[in-house]
Amino acid sequence: MPRDMPKQLVRVSDGDRDRVVQRIQWAFTEGRLASEELDERLERALTAISDGDLMAAVAGLPDDRMEDVLQLESTSGRIRRAGEWVVPRVLRIDSKYGGVLLDLSQTVVDYPEIEIELQLQYGSATIVLPSGATANADGARTKWGDVTCKVPGRARPGRLHVRVTGELTYGRLRIRYPRKWRKSR
Repeated sequence: MPRDMPKQLVRVSDGDRDRVVQRIQWAFTEGRLASEELDERLERALTAISDGDLMAAVAGLPDDRMEDVLQLESTSGRIRRAGEWVVPRVLRIDSKYGGVLLDLSQTVVDYPEIEIELQLQYGSATIVLPSGATANADGARTKWGDVTCKVPGRARPGRLHVRVTGELTYGRLRIRYPRKWRKSR
């Protein structure tokens, strides 16, 4: 993009529009917008072409929900989340000597896309996704381990998409669906 091009001319993606639509809907459910204004703002967001169009759709609305970030830290223990738990839009994991298990298979996620940022020095991570979810782990790096993603990497409409970024210095990353157990006879 040329340096002299104004920011409001930057084209937006479907994901950008989706996030703004969610923000407008939350504002309505919190009583910040009347139904007529909801309709106007949604139309503006869904037809937005540039950043400037999107900014106009959310003008005057608080953005605290859009910054739904959870930081989990551990020096030497495991970080484990499983069962029904609230999944934020951004999950930051920082662990020096422990492993990580994030099981999203039984959660309800309020976002079409979430980001998991991993900073693990001597531990490995396993991320279990709900059936049909997708993940992109291209932003995850490891020096002495490996990254294995056993789920599709391309986002699908109406399905959860997870972007995994960060560094696992001496560990590995596994992304998979829940295991199916067979009953023994």
